[in-house]
Order: sequence, then structure tokens, then C-alpha cells
Amino acid sequence: MIGRLLQARTLAGVTLGVMVALAFVPPVRSQAKGDGTSAADAFDTVARVMASPRCQNCHTLTGFPRQGDDRHRHMFHVMRGPADDGAAGLPCSTCHGRSNNAASGVPGANDEWRLAPLTMGWDGLSQHELCEHLKDPQHNGNRNGGQVIDHLRSALVRWAWSPGVDRTGKTRTTPPVPYEEFMKDAESWVSSGAACPK
Repeated sequence: MIGRLLQARTLAGVTLGVMVALAFVPPVRSQAKGDGTSAADAFDTVARVMASPRCQNCHTLTGFPRQGDDRHRHMFHVMRGPADDGAAGLPCSTCHGRSNNAASGVPGANDEWRLAPLTMGWDGLSQHELCEHLKDPQHNGNRNGGQVIDHLRSALVRWAWSPGVDRTGKTRTTPPVPYEEFMKDAESWVSSGAACPK
């Protein structure tokens, strides 16, 4: 009798332990959006935008910014500088103002024009590596998911969808996805747990 009582108590304890453990397991969310698109599809949209020259030119792993769709080195031998905002005595804001300059073709945004830090560069990363970078505080400016979304709402990021004209008067290309769709998918990706592609 005592043996059965001990077995029942042990079984009850194990069952309770399993139930408590399962309560802390986050639900599997295969759907990032209500339209049947998966979190992986949502991140695919994010990655396609971030692979565009508008993003890559500032998220570079070089000691200088890049420019143009061909991502050539910035004209006039402009350097990154110790604070990612240009060389001492020649900050990015010397030329880059608060808006695009159609006369000269120099871009600008209602934000501080600067390069992303080297830790936030993603030249040559696979989609999986880019995804991990975006989630890693050491590679995303010490941001959580909500703060990454806030950054994507900044004037500097939004500039990519209204980049003005280059010095020849040619309209710069924009990322391959409209800003609203990009943000919808970025928010869906973060809110669904920010799963990374394999």
C-alpha cells in the first residue's frame, strides 16, 4: 500500500513538473502574418531590402562609405572616421544635410548622416548570418527586437525609399519592396519570435 502511494505521489510530482515546464515553452508560431505568410517569408522580405545598395552602402565592412548601385568607393576619398561619421575635420554633415540636394545630387535625411558601425556591417553575409546579426546586441547597436523596429522607422532608414537623384540627375534606385510592406514584414518577423532561416 505504501509502495503504491509513493508511486502515485512520484507520478503526480513528475506530471506537475512536466506541466510547469511546458507552461514556459513559448508557443510555436509558424505564422508571422494573418495572411498565411510564414516568419521565414517575412524575414526574406527584410533580407531582400537589406541586400539593396541603399542599405549595404552604409552597412559596409570597409573604412569608407560606398555609393551608387555598383557600390563603388565614396568620391573624394571620404573615410569612415573613428565615430563612423567621417574623418576628423570632415564629418559626413559637411556635405550631407537634412534633405536631398537635387542641384548637387548629394543625399541627405532629417537625421544625423553617418555610417553604421563596423560591428553592424553585413557585406557578404548569408540570410541566416544577417538574421543572427540583427538579433545579436553585439551586432545591432545593443538593441532588442522592438528597438530594431524603431531604428527601421528612423529618418535615415526611411531615406532609402526617397533617395533623390545622383550627381548626374538620375533617380537613385530604391529597395525592392515598398517601405510599408517592409515594415509590416519586419514587425511580423520580430513579433513572431524572429526565427532565422536555416
